[in-house]
Parts: sequence; structure tokens; C-alpha cells
Amino acid sequence: MAIQVRIPTPLRKLTNNEEIIEIDADTVKGVISELQSRYPGFRDRLLDEKGEIRRFVNIYVNEEDIRFLKNQETEIKDGDEISIIPAIAGG
Repeated sequence: MAIQVRIPTPLRKLTNNEEIIEIDADTVKGVISELQSRYPGFRDRLLDEKGEIRRFVNIYVNEEDIRFLKNQETEIKDGDEISIIPAIAGG
């Protein structure tokens, strides 16, 4: 099962500047686990100390926010695309 994960620019230093990572997993939680396995420190950027997705991180499966689906338990299938989008603040 090949899932494409789009890595935002601020996190690419963890992935050796790779923009798209292919991962085999069946849930968003599995994707995060695989990213952590390949790129140590990745999970800490996405999850808080309780294991919940940080408030300022948005994760989409095929352009749908996982917070409106099953959050980390959102199921994914071959050909899906996951986008990780950190919130941007400024003033």
C-alpha cells in the first residue's frame, strides 16, 4: 500500500529535504509511527506530550482535515495523499 505524505518546508530538514515520502500504513497513526521510525524526532514535531496532534499542526487525508474524520485513527488506503500543514502565524 503506497501512501504519499507531503512534508512541509519547515519539517524537510528531518527528511533530508524530501518533499514527498511514500509510506505503507493503514491509519494516520501508522503514518506518524513510520515517519518517526525513518526520521527520529518527527513525532515530537506533530504530537504533544499526551500523544495528541498539536494544535498548530493540521493533517489532511485527500484534502479532508482528520479532525473531522477519525483523527489519528483515520483509515487510509493505497493512493491516498496525506498533507501535513503547520499553522502559520504572523503580524
